[in-house]
Amino acid sequence: RYYNEVEVEKRVFKNLQLFMENKDPGNDLFDRLNTTILNKHLNELMEGLSAKVFRTYNASFTLQQQLDELTDPDSSVAEKILAYNRANRAVAVLCNHQRAVPKGHQKSMEKLKEKIDAKKEAIKDAERQVKDAKKDAKHGSVKEKMVYDKKKKLLERLQDQLNKLEIQETDRDENKTIALGTSKLNYLDPRISVAWCKKYDVPI
Repeated sequence: RYYNEVEVEKRVFKNLQLFMENKDPGNDLFDRLNTTILNKHLNELMEGLSAKVFRTYNASFTLQQQLDELTDPDSSVAEKILAYNRANRAVAVLCNHQRAVPKGHQKSMEKLKEKIDAKKEAIKDAERQVKDAKKDAKHGSVKEKMVYDKKKKLLERLQDQLNKLEIQETDRDENKTIALGTSKLNYLDPRISVAWCKKYDVPI
């Protein structure tokens, strides 16, 4: 069950105490208010305004604000996606889209850690090979120089793969108690995401 504590003004606290009078646990706190009444009131303030429209605006505004703040144009695609997910997470927290930690989370994190450790070992081995190949290529033949270039490219590829795995580990752990899909599908203006992808060359 979701639990949260927030500070409120004294007047709000007193009103909540009044609303709780003569009510049993499980009763609606705001029993005289429903969606129809609320939407009618909001529509009187602005034509077309409803609780969902307000929530969509609030969520979309927060996403845009967070994307502007978190996106580094010089970062890799994987890092940009991490920034997007962090921006989306801020929206999910705002909309209270929380969840329990998935049952398989710990196991999947352990498997990911094993992959990261294996990749680090592969990088160490590749670094040794690059070092040796560099010595051979310094005064060696064209073939030895080609071997050095090949091993150097392999090392760069392994380092890129490690970076992606570490970003994936961070992303997965940060999202373990947040349901990102709900806000993404229901409360965000998709044009913001499309414009962001185009601006920062992130595949849609």
